[in-house]
Amino acid sequence: MPSSKTPNIFSSLSVLPEGLLADFFKDATGLNLRAGEVLFRAGDAGDGCYRIATGLVKVVVASKQGEERIISLLGPGAIVGELSMIDGEPRAASVVAVADTALSFVSRAKFQKHAEADPGLMNYLVTTLTGRLREANEMLAASTFLSVKGRLARALLSLAEYIGEERDGRIELRHRISQGDLAAMAGIARENVSRTMSEWRTRNVVTRASEYYCINDPNALAEEAEAGG
Repeated sequence: MPSSKTPNIFSSLSVLPEGLLADFFKDATGLNLRAGEVLFRAGDAGDGCYRIATGLVKVVVASKQGEERIISLLGPGAIVGELSMIDGEPRAASVVAVADTALSFVSRAKFQKHAEADPGLMNYLVTTLTGRLREANEMLAASTFLSVKGRLARALLSLAEYIGEERDGRIELRHRISQGDLAAMAGIARENVSRTMSEWRTRNVVTRASEYYCINDPNALAEEAEAGG
């Protein structure tokens, strides 16, 4: 896959080191979500954090007008909701399951207890948040300097890095990703997604079958992602 040239803006940055992970999530409460179910919404109390065992979730922010932007996709090993663990404030974003997802929950009280006993936990979360700030800067640069096609190509390639399956030189995205999701990831209007996908389908760059997208020409898509404004 074309990972060396295109940053994976939806990558999981919050995987704890194994030593901390085993201790911190010992006796955690299990939770299962079906695809489309909401884990929590922006404004909810930040009462704890979750670790994803299996599945995939999207982290979503919305404007007052109801327009959504997907700022991250997180999969197995990722920690969800850690910002509220640090500052105690309400959730800053909503988290929704993209696929059936199994998680483990740890309360903020347990987090504070572990952070006092092991400063490495807090240090790691600060490093994680720094990484997410860098991701936000990359997304801002993309929305400022890339064309509509470039932003959509970048979103698809990032999805390919995360959930893609290579088969005979093609990359299949084996999750049901809607045009609305792609628009929210790329920060563009849905009609622009439809128009661009139609062009790419004609050129056999990206096709869709059985509700799944398939990147038939990753190199052509990478060239779109690097083309600029």
